[in-house]
Amino acid sequence: MTADSASINLTHHFLIAMPSLEDEAFAKSVVYVCEHSERGALGLVINKPSDLSMTGLFEKVDLSLHRQDLINAPVLQGGPVHTERGFVLHDAMVLDTPEQETEALNAVSGKDKAQESVYASTMTIPGGLEMTTSKDVLEALSMGAGPKRVLISLGYSAWGEGQLESELAENSWLTVGADTSVIFDTPVEQRYERAMKLLGLEPWMLSNDVGHS
Repeated sequence: MTADSASINLTHHFLIAMPSLEDEAFAKSVVYVCEHSERGALGLVINKPSDLSMTGLFEKVDLSLHRQDLINAPVLQGGPVHTERGFVLHDAMVLDTPEQETEALNAVSGKDKAQESVYASTMTIPGGLEMTTSKDVLEALSMGAGPKRVLISLGYSAWGEGQLESELAENSWLTVGADTSVIFDTPVEQRYERAMKLLGLEPWMLSNDVGHS
């Protein structure tokens, strides 16, 4: 990897598939990048519904679903890796600690230790989102609680060291800073077009030989 490619950080960005990208898992996809570093990248496809309903997913883990706003929400195909596992993208849920304790922790660590997720296994994403893989977030949702805005996928997308940078160089993806309203407030079938509009583009404007942003 070159020094220039190592400096690219697409965390909290969308990858928008170019027409030339014909891979079944990613054709006409929008991927939300949860993490990107010199070691590689990890993300979730946000616009490809699976065959599993939200109710069906909760039944598989022996839970009922008491969040009426999620009953009709799609379970998505997040990518080709670990398709048997659930990944929950949601607004940050943090535990608050007393102000004096927060100041002491900050002084020792240089970080805001007060901002700790309420769930057992969670990745904090710059931009105000988290991705949780532990069952406790599903348990909270099943009781009618949990994060207000939620996207649940089966599987995730991953790129090894330098792999995403190579795909960008091959004009496989457009990139743009993520807008959470596209993830949570836009119907699945409209997310590709909405993500394009963040760049001032329409899908019909693209051809296989157009470069990426």
